[in-house]
Amino acid sequence: MHAWGFEAIGTAWQIDTPEPLASDVRAAVLDRIDAFDQVWSRFRPDSLVSQIASEDGPWAMPAEADRLLGLYAALADATDGAVNPLVGRTLSDLGYDAAYSLVAADAPADVPPWSTLELVAGSLRTSEPVLIDVGAAGKGLLVDEVSRIVDRQTHQFTIDASGDLLHSGVAPLRIALEHPLDASRAIGIAEIAPGDALCASATNRRSWGDGLHHVVDARTGRPTDDVVATWVVADSCMLADGLATAHFFGDPALLMERFEHQFVRMHADGRVQWSPDFPGEIFT
Repeated sequence: MHAWGFEAIGTAWQIDTPEPLASDVRAAVLDRIDAFDQVWSRFRPDSLVSQIASEDGPWAMPAEADRLLGLYAALADATDGAVNPLVGRTLSDLGYDAAYSLVAADAPADVPPWSTLELVAGSLRTSEPVLIDVGAAGKGLLVDEVSRIVDRQTHQFTIDASGDLLHSGVAPLRIALEHPLDASRAIGIAEIAPGDALCASATNRRSWGDGLHHVVDARTGRPTDDVVATWVVADSCMLADGLATAHFFGDPALLMERFEHQFVRMHADGRVQWSPDFPGEIFT
């Protein structure tokens, strides 16, 4: 297999294919990633998200907004509002801002309610200035988009965007589930079937200060402290990515009932929960 590695949207990517991707396919991949970043990045002053945070609308949104914000609406409903893309201002105030100051304000902003947003026929309106953060599902959507570009050349590939992985090919792929407190250990193995995605999230990946990290409960405006890592297998990377965040907060039985997926999650006290049909093996 040939590995193409590059940096994009602040993280490392690797695309494995039987043969090197053609130059036009690579260019299309990078163009799609840049177009996504120009819309959704809260770290770029020239992004659409930054405009939404500082100007009156309405704003014309790209085609993927319906899918992305639609998933957020479903996840918000399933977690009693814990998952909400309007956590951007709160994350920024906690120190995870455009300058990566990692210094928390004395009184971080409250998270606006989901009803602050209204998306109708591709046009977004807000009842107050909001800073959108799609970190819970946006990268997964982008992996799905990139997969469609790669698929033009080959149906056999694996895309790994630092924790968001989509596998396409003829044989399953075995992936170790890294222990969130010890990178030298694994708590299990996932076996990813062709066409499926595996997304992982952990509170130690973007952490700073005392108890501060990127997984914020929108109901409280504070980082969660119960679940410390999640893994989700689903048939789309966007869905797996969003559910990897939802499993920090939601009732697993309810999430399993509403969304087709399998999961593993680890609590701060070392307890591990997993779905009965999770494809792989859990060691603990």
